[in-house]
Amino acid sequence: MQEINQLFTHSRQVRAEADCLFSKQEMLLAIAELGKSISKKLSQSNPVVIGVMNGGMIPMGLLMPELDFSLQIDYLHATRYRNTTSGNELQWLVSPQTALQGRTVLLVDDIHDEGITLEAIKEYCLKEGAKKVYSAVLINKLHDRKNNSAADFVALHIPDRYVFGFGMDYKGLLRNAPGIFAVKGL
Repeated sequence: MQEINQLFTHSRQVRAEADCLFSKQEMLLAIAELGKSISKKLSQSNPVVIGVMNGGMIPMGLLMPELDFSLQIDYLHATRYRNTTSGNELQWLVSPQTALQGRTVLLVDDIHDEGITLEAIKEYCLKEGAKKVYSAVLINKLHDRKNNSAADFVALHIPDRYVFGFGMDYKGLLRNAPGIFAVKGL
């Protein structure tokens, strides 16, 4: 219990010292624009929209009302971070329940960092028979460590800093922060 209390105390300090990169209002406007871009491309494809948990939970929830066309919703849970600040091997916790055979799929995630997780999930969807797989991310991190993949739809770009808020976490906490914040020193 003491360890948990220390983590919560530490997270409050991280939040207090963090730099706000985008406010809640800026995020909501960016998500609305993201919805318009996706709608132009996918409104006639009857897609399966799959939220990538846990980070994609908030972006997915905010994005769905912006997509005013027929779609199915599902989710999956695949993670590399496991409440840490660096990625490891991809761990699959939950697979989508919707059949993907012959379908257009839109993956919704919080951030495109190195691209490893999104690329593995895209490959999974294609192996399951998806006709086409697109990805939409709230944030694209700008750096040269990417695996040559890119998200198809991006709300905002950020510098190479460790961020939290709007679905992104710091050691499992702060996903609910009302904006995008960068951790001081990371």
